[in-house]
Amino acid sequence: MDNNDDRNFKILIVDDVPKNIQLAGSILQKQNYNIFFANNGATALTLSQANDFDLILLDIMMPEMDGFEVCERLKKDARSKNVPIIFLTAKSDSESTIKGFDTGAVDYVTKPFNEKELLARVKTHLALRRSQQNLREANATKDKFFSIIAHDLKNPFNALVGLSKLLLNKYEEFEEEKKKELIEMIYQSSDHGYKLLENLLNWSRMQMGKIEWKPGNIDLYTHAFENVSLLKAAAQNKKIHLISEIEKDTMVYADPNMVTMVIRNLVSNAVKFTREGGEVRLMSETDGNYEQVTVSDTGLGITEESIGRIFRTDVHHSTLGTANEQGTGLGLILCKEFMERNAGKIWIESEFGKGSDFKFTLPKTGLKLDA
Repeated sequence: MDNNDDRNFKILIVDDVPKNIQLAGSILQKQNYNIFFANNGATALTLSQANDFDLILLDIMMPEMDGFEVCERLKKDARSKNVPIIFLTAKSDSESTIKGFDTGAVDYVTKPFNEKELLARVKTHLALRRSQQNLREANATKDKFFSIIAHDLKNPFNALVGLSKLLLNKYEEFEEEKKKELIEMIYQSSDHGYKLLENLLNWSRMQMGKIEWKPGNIDLYTHAFENVSLLKAAAQNKKIHLISEIEKDTMVYADPNMVTMVIRNLVSNAVKFTREGGEVRLMSETDGNYEQVTVSDTGLGITEESIGRIFRTDVHHSTLGTANEQGTGLGLILCKEFMERNAGKIWIESEFGKGSDFKFTLPKTGLKLDA
């Protein structure tokens, strides 16, 4: 665990004696941990509601609300129930130790602090915390993967089998217009299945580290133009005005294949969720050392609740488009992972019923990233 990783850890120290907080804080700050302080139980509970802590160091003997009660309340709260708690105590008797473990603590450190002991116990439980988080993320990814295979990937094939069987058995009975309608439905189902399978394979390869990252200086104009041209027909079918305003020589440093997949997913989604006669527009602007790209639409918009779920692997989020186009949200999860791999970020600004802006950033040319 290096110091760059340590900076991401948030630790709360709770003690009613300022000198104890200062001592523990000075020891931990040497490791570049992000330290928070509370001098009573009520403040500790308030801070835990506003922050996602990775570890809490909690004094037992405090006035009004002792550490045991604080620990019990933290363990009953959904936001803090999985946060490891180490008791800070001058007591070393077995009764206090047992009671501490019974209330949900994972360890204890006696005062006055031994610096090496405190650091060793903190690092051990932070490492366990990270392992547990990685395991939860891996399980969420696995669940999402199998959910898509079991449900979403099956749907287009059910449609393909049913529609093609209907066309095969009653081909002579149908008029040309009906045949054309069925063929169009078969095409849409096969196209959806292919795109879903492509995203699924890319996502699984990303999880296994099989997608090679090959960054270089690329012109966003070219990637935007190619994807707009590719999706022009889908937009025209819904009478949607699709245009890119990204200028030539808008240079960024990123993996070209990942950038292409992100733009294609975002533009495809914008077309899907925009009403007939609407507009989808690509724009970009320089923001310091980054280029900020916006895919804007005049579509359905997204509720605040849904925005918080779109990029999460542990939540199934799927919405039909304005022409009943199907999707799983997997493409947006891929976009997020591709952006993070290229030192960028992605987010959504939306007004329900009026449209959405999907925004992402990429470093400008000249900002070299670590491989």
